[in-house]
Amino acid sequence: MIYENSIKYFTSALSGRLCDEILQYALTQKREEADVVNSSDDLLKVRNSSVAFLNDSWIFKEIQPYINIANEEAKWNFDLDTCEPFQFTEYDGSKKQHYSWHMDYNPKPFKGNLVRKLSATVSLVDGSSYEGGDLEFSFRDGYEIIDKVCDEIRPRGSIVVFPSFTMHRVNPVTAGTRYSLVAWTVGAPFQ
Repeated sequence: MIYENSIKYFTSALSGRLCDEILQYALTQKREEADVVNSSDDLLKVRNSSVAFLNDSWIFKEIQPYINIANEEAKWNFDLDTCEPFQFTEYDGSKKQHYSWHMDYNPKPFKGNLVRKLSATVSLVDGSSYEGGDLEFSFRDGYEIIDKVCDEIRPRGSIVVFPSFTMHRVNPVTAGTRYSLVAWTVGAPFQ
């Protein structure tokens, strides 16, 4: 299948206790309405969520190894340098919050001539605590478009890693609240 090595997931990789610690800490941080870089569309149609940025070594220590394992096991073998601060994201079902189709990659280097190479999403709550909010990927195989809902991310503590140039979205949350962490690992531009 076209997406066989396009995503790598680790189901329930983080303990419930660790997820609680991250969530409790993140909820004490100042959150703001999420923004979209280089978009001329109406922001709320493209993205509607609240975010805070976490740059704490204890969180990196727990999650970065999974990104490195995914890079090796999926045979991407990207040259990685560092990770940007984690984005804590809150999708509120009462507001039908979402993020439409996008990719995290921008070919124009930034911050020390680095580009995003791998993205990771961490589920801090179990998927049964909210409705909707599916993480979905879109793959191209010639003229065929294959959309895949990533059910593997729904269990609490699960991590999914994928190349930052992969199209993906978070469908509207219709009830409850979806809390996640997003990480972007960067490196020198692709050759």
